[in-house]
Amino acid sequence: MWEIVSNILSIILMIGGIFFLAVGVVGLIRLPDVYTRLHATTKCDTMGAGMVLLALAFQADWISAIKLIIIAIFIWITNPTAAHVIAKASWVTGFMPVEGDNKAPKGGTPVE
Repeated sequence: MWEIVSNILSIILMIGGIFFLAVGVVGLIRLPDVYTRLHATTKCDTMGAGMVLLALAFQADWISAIKLIIIAIFIWITNPTAAHVIAKASWVTGFMPVEGDNKAPKGGTPVE
């Protein structure tokens, strides 16, 4: 019985993880500046990777499952922190957020 439940949970988590990862890629391609791209990719990649790793943990033995969960926790901590550092570095170097009709060049414009 546990094998059927773990297979169903793994399938649901894997599909959800792939969905979030795909949405993150679409956000990376479609959004106009570094700040909105960071927001889309960080949120979606953190959730997508977490769901995929959890799906893999349901299919693994106990030792491997614990390792996968530790990796997921590490990603949940480091991914938002890295995005914050990238956003702060972009702000300090002068990249301003795109405003209005999004006709500015991709990646924002540096302040002169």
